[in-house]
Amino acid sequence: MIRYEVIEGRREVVAVLREIVPVYAEVYAEPPYHAGAEDVERFRAWYLSRAARYGLRVVRAHDGGELIGVALGHVLPPDTRVHLLSGFDTTGRTLALNELFVRKPWRRQGVGRRLHDEFLDVPGVERATLTARPEAEPAQAAYRAWGWRKVGRTQPLADGPVYDLMVKDLSSGRVAARGSSWGRLGQGRYASAEDRGKHADLPGYGSYPG
Repeated sequence: MIRYEVIEGRREVVAVLREIVPVYAEVYAEPPYHAGAEDVERFRAWYLSRAARYGLRVVRAHDGGELIGVALGHVLPPDTRVHLLSGFDTTGRTLALNELFVRKPWRRQGVGRRLHDEFLDVPGVERATLTARPEAEPAQAAYRAWGWRKVGRTQPLADGPVYDLMVKDLSSGRVAARGSSWGRLGQGRYASAEDRGKHADLPGYGSYPG
């Protein structure tokens, strides 16, 4: 039986990092990500930094005693530069979904969708944002089915990959639209606009691009 758990609080969030890292490394070793040891260490450092600075919300899925998937991120501070995007609604709170990933044997079973919904279930949040690799076709299809819309593209590092920036409206009280239950939804380095210099201080900047 698959069990889902929401974890908040700095001490609790830091305590589960040891369990998350090997799963992160396993999932992101696959194409199109091809993460290596340096990428995994970068994720670890990003996680600890964000837990200390903003506080992370982590949702874990276990099958028996085995960790099979994770969603994590945090509410953005009011002065986060994503709000400077042209046409971006600045009212209310914004939740950044920085990571969502499921191990291969448990994909296409609704695990990713459940992690997604549990993560977004935060009172008082008006919208959510994420970045996704354009070539990650299954993830892109799932996000569209779940009510996300593309609002731009970003390239956090001059020599790094390009990401689609996506937004989901949460103000209506509907966490997600019905659609695909595909499980592995990688996104990562959170950024807000094409001007990486202007927006380089965003939460999540520097984490591994899922």
